[in-house]
Amino acid sequence: MNLLKVIIVLITCVYSFHTLAAQGKLLATPGVSQVEGSAGGGIVPWAQLAGYASDDEFAVNGFCSRADVTDYSLDVCGAQVNLFNRVEFSYAQQQFDVPALDTQIEQSITSAKVRVYGDIVYSQWPQLSVGVQHKSLEDGTVATLLGAQDTSGTDIYLAASKLHLGAIAGYNWFWNITTRYSDANQLGLLGFGGVDKNKEILFEGSTAVFFSREVAVGIEYRQKSNNLGLGEQDWQDLFIAWMPNKNVSVTAAWLDLGRIAGAEDQTGWYLSVTGYW
Repeated sequence: MNLLKVIIVLITCVYSFHTLAAQGKLLATPGVSQVEGSAGGGIVPWAQLAGYASDDEFAVNGFCSRADVTDYSLDVCGAQVNLFNRVEFSYAQQQFDVPALDTQIEQSITSAKVRVYGDIVYSQWPQLSVGVQHKSLEDGTVATLLGAQDTSGTDIYLAASKLHLGAIAGYNWFWNITTRYSDANQLGLLGFGGVDKNKEILFEGSTAVFFSREVAVGIEYRQKSNNLGLGEQDWQDLFIAWMPNKNVSVTAAWLDLGRIAGAEDQTGWYLSVTGYW
């Protein structure tokens, strides 16, 4: 995890202000970085691809995020590549701290996303993308003890996103809907599947209003399965994203993650920084 953080910092410092940075999209249209590594909001992947690459450009991004709730914390660092505004590849390393057990759970996530239709601004219908996220626990001891069937798994999702210019009292309005096919327990940090549970289709959504070109305020919702019988609950957040230029974005959010591994009322804060090239 420490080595990955160093790599991300180097990517951000070296490439953020490079004169050949991809500049082909409107400011803020790539979204920010999601906790599983894909471009999107904090907890939901969107149809947009990471970075500002147009059809004849590529983009490389680095990000780090931290979520801190009542009984747990999650640190994530990762990198993203956008090839010609068609394919996105990403890698993320998660570190989930469980103070009550004096342990850390680490998970690696390798992802790909393909834009199959449209553009969030210029096409009549929403942009559509298909994504896959392969997740693997470094040590699956906790997951196995809780009853998970597997210590690795793959999520598949379809996302639709649209930005409506001047739609609400002259302000830009964004929305995204994602459907995910998954059996991950708490993103996979507690393994995959359970005794009587298989993969199922889950709903996720986001919406935001841009009060200026640089600032967006919105909400997200993510449906969760309850494979382990521990009362896993749906996630939601209220976020503000600041994108002062095409080199960096900063996102802060209030989180309500419900019950995690039997611990009630997991609320707290989230902060994420992404550097773009």
